[in-house]
Parts: sequence; structure tokens; C-alpha cells
Amino acid sequence: MTLKPMLWLFEEYGIVLEAHQQNSIIQLQDGYPAAFYYRDNQGYYYCESKVDRLLKILPELSEKSFTICSDEVAEERLQYYFFFNHLLGLINNFGTEGLVSENKLLQLVQEQLETCSRDSEDEGLNRVVSKLLHDRELTCKANLLTRFHDMDELVGSLETQSVYTTIDNPFAQGVMAVHEK
Repeated sequence: MTLKPMLWLFEEYGIVLEAHQQNSIIQLQDGYPAAFYYRDNQGYYYCESKVDRLLKILPELSEKSFTICSDEVAEERLQYYFFFNHLLGLINNFGTEGLVSENKLLQLVQEQLETCSRDSEDEGLNRVVSKLLHDRELTCKANLLTRFHDMDELVGSLETQSVYTTIDNPFAQGVMAVHEK
């Protein structure tokens, strides 16, 4: 429900939203997800490589706050905010509540990513998807370390506003089997 719209925004316009759980609302209908809403704008990033597309639509883009960043930074933010904070949070909650197996949900995400990889010609999206499907470790924001280093996400350059670390990639093929043992 939330994966395709977020990947579409990134693929078409190079937009990454900080779509963590507190900014994401999923409307249910008969107990199943029916609509996805992104509320309040705590943060967003525009890929440098696609900013021309956005400037045609919104010429005053980034006049008041500079949110155009390197594709590498945008890809890292998509990976963290959407996949780690949002999707893995949902997967964990559903699994913890016994609604569905976490491994089943991880498998569904893998299948969607594989489909996306086959269907997309976008270099940036394919880089993100390839990392998610194949890298054994991924970069992830370390919130507690960010706080210990007295860093504030709202202050500083996009590249240095938080501490990032690496974690095992739960989306990578073969990683789930390792965790099941």
C-alpha cells in the first residue's frame, strides 16, 4: 500500500519524504489498508539529478529552505526513513501483535522490490532496490548516537545532520534464513 507511491515519487521526480511512522497514516477499510496519507512535512529531499523536472512544475522550489541534495544522500534517506523506519516498523508491529509472520511480510517486500527492479529503468531507483535486495549490510540512522553526539537533525548540512551506522539488511535475499536459526 505504501511502497509503490513512495517509489513512484522517487523514480518520477526524485522526491524523498521523511515518511516515518508518525508522518504516515494508513486508512483501513474492513480491516485492510485502503489509502496511504503522508501528513505534516518534517522533511523531504530532492535528488539533484531530477531537480529540473521539479523546477518546471514549481520554479520557486527550494527558495526558502535548501532541500536539493546529492542523489546519494536522497537514496540514503529513502532507505532509512521509508524502508527502515516506516516499513520495518509496520512489519515489526504486525509480527509482534501476531497478525502475520514478519518473515512473510519481508518476503512480500522482497517480491515487490524484485518486480520494481525488473520494471524500472531509473538508475537511482535501481541502485536503491539493488542495495536492499543484495547488500548484506545497509546504512541506518543511529538516533541514540545522534543524540549522544549532541547533533540536531534540524541543524547542519544534510550530509552531517545525523550519525549513521550499518546494520544487517533484513530485506536481502538469504538474510531471513540466517535470522530464523
